[in-house]
Amino acid sequence: MSSWAEDAFFYHIFPLGALGAPWTNPGGDPVPRIRDLAAWMEPAAAIGADALLLGPLWESGTHGYDTHDYTTLDRRLGTNDDLRTALAAWKARGFRLVFDGVFNHCGRGFGPFLDLVSQGRDSRYAGWFAGVDFQSRSPYGDPFSYEGWNGHLSLVKFNLSHPEVRAYLLGAVGQWIDRYDLDGLRLDAADVIDPAFLRELSAFCRSQKPGFWLMGEVIHGDYTAWAPGAGLDSVTNYELYKGLWSSHNDSNYFELAWTLNRQFGPQGIYRGQRFVTFGDNHDVDRLASTLTDPAFLYPHAILSATVPGIPMVYYGTEVGIEGKKDPGDEPLRPALRPQDLDALPHQPLRQLWRRLATLRRQEPTLRRGDYLQAFVAHEQFGFWRLSGGRPILVVVNSAKGEAVWSVALPPGLPEGRWIDLLNPGETFEVRATRLEGTLWPRWGRVIAPV
Repeated sequence: MSSWAEDAFFYHIFPLGALGAPWTNPGGDPVPRIRDLAAWMEPAAAIGADALLLGPLWESGTHGYDTHDYTTLDRRLGTNDDLRTALAAWKARGFRLVFDGVFNHCGRGFGPFLDLVSQGRDSRYAGWFAGVDFQSRSPYGDPFSYEGWNGHLSLVKFNLSHPEVRAYLLGAVGQWIDRYDLDGLRLDAADVIDPAFLRELSAFCRSQKPGFWLMGEVIHGDYTAWAPGAGLDSVTNYELYKGLWSSHNDSNYFELAWTLNRQFGPQGIYRGQRFVTFGDNHDVDRLASTLTDPAFLYPHAILSATVPGIPMVYYGTEVGIEGKKDPGDEPLRPALRPQDLDALPHQPLRQLWRRLATLRRQEPTLRRGDYLQAFVAHEQFGFWRLSGGRPILVVVNSAKGEAVWSVALPPGLPEGRWIDLLNPGETFEVRATRLEGTLWPRWGRVIAPV
């Protein structure tokens, strides 16, 4: 994994939603909404983020994942020059930039697919798309059938074994790197993309920019098949995502402990890997609408920032914005202005995220250390982060009342005085090789030796 991403803290913006673009592309002249992206730098920096995940960006028909042109900014957001100016401001502020890359499929308005519709068998692009069959017709009335992503024929699946398709997509990525000083890609639907293409993409990107970071959207399966199996650096850790919210709702930290041991414990199958840790995103219900008690947002944040992984916060989640699929995704991708965040209920959560981001920067153990469970109960949980810096103990409490905790120091750890890095002024003395104390309701501690 490239070192910058392992140390990063991401802010995730869905620009077509956040910047108030109409759901359907109306055509016409570009509207420079992307210029408003600069106003989001302060909210991102306010919680300590130093990397931006942005996308999708390119010309499309509706939600951005039905791409029509891979090199032109969606006209609902402005022009390529508008985008370059907006992103230059983020780079000047010190942010790393990652785009959403949609390479498994395109929209029906994609130029080569339109050529196939009009020219039929005579189109030079017939081989660009998966499952093209001129013996049948599509539900759209095309003189052929074809494959779509997950059965959705509005999302036309590429034939990624075709050399011209690969050349086109790699050429687009090369332009993004050159024009926008791009640092990485989130690969949409990576779990169904041809692994050979992912490996070629990986090699190409790193030949263009050393240290380029590739993260795949992977929901199910063995994550090592993609990172490092297909040349990616990281994936979306959906297994951990589920454990984080359901362990709070069910008063069952045993589920989360099991997941973390399975993934990152001494015999963990992903030990040493750093996947992306998230509470929600543009595809799932907002965290504040998933958790049964909004107070759970606080121990959830402490855990998300201190378990092995790369934390990512979706715009508005840092102040507890709500949203559920109803049935579409629009409520998950709302139009917001940065000042709207100030009126949302969980301002202390924003402050907590900033404190956690600061601790991650100050303590390399939180970014790179190994994981070792300390204890687990239904509503209390503790674990060690060890190596790479001073040892750190994280303990959380999801109960409505205070709780008492007590843990034994692993061999070799220093006795004497330990301090709470999250709650300044709180100190602990090791007694008979044990640390113990109280936990406030729906809160946690991050403890290290002096």
